[in-house]
Amino acid sequence: MKLIQLFAFLAALLALTVEGHAAPGKTIANLNKAYRGESNAGYRYEQFAKKAESEGYAQVAKLFRAAAKAEGIHRDSHKAAIIRMGGKPDEFALDDVKVGATKENLAAAIKGETYERDVMYPEFLKAAKEDQASPAIRTFTYALAAETEHAKLYQEALNTLGNNHVTSIYVCPVCGYTVTALPDRRCPVCATAKEKFIVFE
Repeated sequence: MKLIQLFAFLAALLALTVEGHAAPGKTIANLNKAYRGESNAGYRYEQFAKKAESEGYAQVAKLFRAAAKAEGIHRDSHKAAIIRMGGKPDEFALDDVKVGATKENLAAAIKGETYERDVMYPEFLKAAKEDQASPAIRTFTYALAAETEHAKLYQEALNTLGNNHVTSIYVCPVCGYTVTALPDRRCPVCATAKEKFIVFE
């Protein structure tokens, strides 16, 4: 009987996360979904950037490349959170990308970012808070803030397509926050110094 109790105790210990709560399977599943989604988004935006460049939309191409960098930051952050919480990152192949004209690609990007902003990340954050999963809360919060800006930037690019204002784009290397003007001192999302932002000229 004591041996059975010992095994049960050890199993309970193995089920604990670094935060000391039972391993939150739903949140790890959500992290993996976000990990796959951000991986595909980054790849898709790289393809959209090439199309925009070929059509003469240099500023839009720059925006797609900056957003692809931000999605890569989110991808890596989600993966790190999965591992920290005791989960295993999914293995998967990137989706095939349907590349249309730049106007269509911007519309597709807006649709994807709006879904992440309004539905996916708010739902994932709610579940992560219920699970008291600090690494997931952090990475989902970072991604939500960045996707909100991406949706705004893509909409502006679509509204002014063909007459896009030429400007640098800045990406926070920690949270992926993406803006066209540097913050006064630090990233408003994660407090990273503005000097560390990645610049797309």
